Amino acid sequence: MGEGEGGGAGGLCPGILWAIVWFFLILLSLWLALFLDWFYVILLPFSACIKALDAVEEALLKVIQLPKTCAENMIAMKPVCGG
Repeated sequence: MGEGEGGGAGGLCPGILWAIVWFFLILLSLWLALFLDWFYVILLPFSACIKALDAVEEALLKVIQLPKTCAENMIAMKPVCGG
């Protein structure tokens, strides 16, 4: 009997666990995005006049898009850190 010669689904289990972690991160990022979206909408017209607000606007947009990023990583079952 050789060790490690099985054809089971052992490689799938860590992916499912990472998907569960990503799901909880989606829930957290949804609340964060919902909290900051009003600030993004208010700053949007002012960033056309004040170029210094462009960096703030881009950072807020990335935070607002964080739930989508988490969902894509959940579907791909990517590790949260490292891989």
